[in-house]
Amino acid sequence: MWRRIRHLIIKEFIQALRDPRLRLFVILPPIIQLIIYGYAINFDLKHITTAIFDQDRTPVSRDLIRRFAATDYFDLRWQVNREGEIRDLMDRNRITVALRIPPDFTEDLRAGRTASLQLIVDGTDSNTALVVSRYANTILASYAQGVLNQHLQQMGLGESLALPVAIEPRAWFNVNLISRFTYVPGVIAMVIMLVTLMLTALSVVREKELGTMEQILVSPLRPLEFMLGKTIPFVLISLVDVVLVTLVALFWFGVPFRGHPLVLLAGVIFFLFNSVGLGLLISTLSRTQQQAMMAGVFLFTPALLLSGLVFPIPNMPVAVQYFTYLNPLRYFIIIIQDVFLKGVGLKVLWPQLVGLALLGTALLTLSVLRFRERLG
Repeated sequence: MWRRIRHLIIKEFIQALRDPRLRLFVILPPIIQLIIYGYAINFDLKHITTAIFDQDRTPVSRDLIRRFAATDYFDLRWQVNREGEIRDLMDRNRITVALRIPPDFTEDLRAGRTASLQLIVDGTDSNTALVVSRYANTILASYAQGVLNQHLQQMGLGESLALPVAIEPRAWFNVNLISRFTYVPGVIAMVIMLVTLMLTALSVVREKELGTMEQILVSPLRPLEFMLGKTIPFVLISLVDVVLVTLVALFWFGVPFRGHPLVLLAGVIFFLFNSVGLGLLISTLSRTQQQAMMAGVFLFTPALLLSGLVFPIPNMPVAVQYFTYLNPLRYFIIIIQDVFLKGVGLKVLWPQLVGLALLGTALLTLSVLRFRERLG
């Protein structure tokens, strides 16, 4: 049995390494994708294009504007003179936020009345709008506290008013809340799944199109042996990809690695058998490489969206949350992020490893049964 599998593995390596296009596909795309996605997937908003509509035009209003200009979050690129200009700039996607200071702003402050400000945010991207609003509210809250303390001094009631509750936030594992540290490990998982899924999905179909499937069918290879011979080479090739993209994440993006490499290796192996098993299942259901590629893309997109990398799973409907347990990418995202950032081990991650083991066994079993049906 193992002798036949070994010969099939050697044959797969020769076929894979003989094709120059396939060699490039195995090495270059994972690194290029990681670099592109690593920079593109970034929720650290800075230099937000901002318009200022200052109807007050006093030293007080200009002091408030300077507070916005002093941060890296807001770029004050536009000074508008009428409200219609704000709508026009926002329609043309030239600004994300606009600050409108009414003409009676300074007068209300000096009279001890509550002065109103209008913050207009482009809500077409709700996540960006929430982050921008939080940044602006932080600046305005600091400014309001300073105005209140100034009024207290003028009234002889003390130099400042202490808040009854003081919050001291502490972010563990990612002290500066750099989103790249969170998403680059997830991008590694995404790239690994995409490459292995496509390579494996095309492997069996390529045998059909080249006409070599008939020779395999009349050989003494059993379905399980055939699947193992097809799976093991791509697992080994994918492990090389894992090392390459992990080195890029560590030395290019500076993502911290606090866990044990063997824990990450265990998670990668379990995940690869899921991805390769899914690719083999696709290849047994497809007749052409085009069909296999379309099926791979069709399955990869929902797997990514339901993995928790882009959208938090607890925010999804309950029925969808249960459905995510059938997604191997969900488990691997947790493993790779926790190993990189938290440094946890098998004591914490064993439920995810068990989930990957069960799903991988089911996928490989379905692939073998499906291939056996085709033989029948």
